[in-house]
Amino acid sequence: MDKVKLIIDSGANDRANENLTVVPLTMTIAGKDFVDDENLDINEFISSMEKNTEEGKTSCPSINEWLEALKGSEFAIMMTITSGLSGSFSSAFQAKQIYEKDHPDSHVIVIDSRTAGPEISVILQEIRKLVNSKTRFVDLEQKISDYKTHTHLLFVLKSLHNLALNGRVNMAVAKVAKVLNIDVVGTASEEGKLEPLAKVRGIKRAFKEVLKLMSEMKYKGGNLIIDHCKNEKDAESLKAKILALYPEAEIKIRSMRGLCTFYAEEGSLMVGFDDL
Repeated sequence: MDKVKLIIDSGANDRANENLTVVPLTMTIAGKDFVDDENLDINEFISSMEKNTEEGKTSCPSINEWLEALKGSEFAIMMTITSGLSGSFSSAFQAKQIYEKDHPDSHVIVIDSRTAGPEISVILQEIRKLVNSKTRFVDLEQKISDYKTHTHLLFVLKSLHNLALNGRVNMAVAKVAKVLNIDVVGTASEEGKLEPLAKVRGIKRAFKEVLKLMSEMKYKGGNLIIDHCKNEKDAESLKAKILALYPEAEIKIRSMRGLCTFYAEEGSLMVGFDDL
């Protein structure tokens, strides 16, 4: 297959390299814009969120930013954070239509991941395999869609402060959760929304809940990615617990970028895997 350009937005927590283009989202806290690129000072960003008492917001990449990422490509696959949290997919899809109109020989696939963070990266790994195989480009979209039915996201939130400011949970609930050391364990729903599944006291119980859910989701010990927000200690502890049950698992630990930090906050964990 001819070279396929891979493009994602920063909601995946991946970093750009020679084989991957990352288009940044923007977070606005108390009137200040934080662009989610390699220049983002994550410590300053977290500090601003903790001090903030107003609703923050996120802005998806513009159509022009997606078009710039597409420049020079004949074949491209763009994948975005879930449309349940951002307009990134809509913006990317409009860019596809413009680009293909201006470049009649080009072919662009746009994927709404219906998730965030490490699950997007798990899907991206499969896309790389398909692109490097003998799969025809015209068949890629369906094969990616089929694979997505086998991927999962779990998360552990240690703070609900920013979600409360943005009207996603009650502020009183967020304050009680902090006082009582309540961790929220959840997943990405089929609609691409962040869906809480359990509230537990303490990280040990949160780990127990995560491992139970992984079993229910048919995890068999394959590739798995743990993203953390300034909480490598708990990420390593969770990795050890997973390896105790699934010794053959290949587990990668990464730091979250700004967009996932905006929703998940300091101390959080996100786990992406497939059930194949």
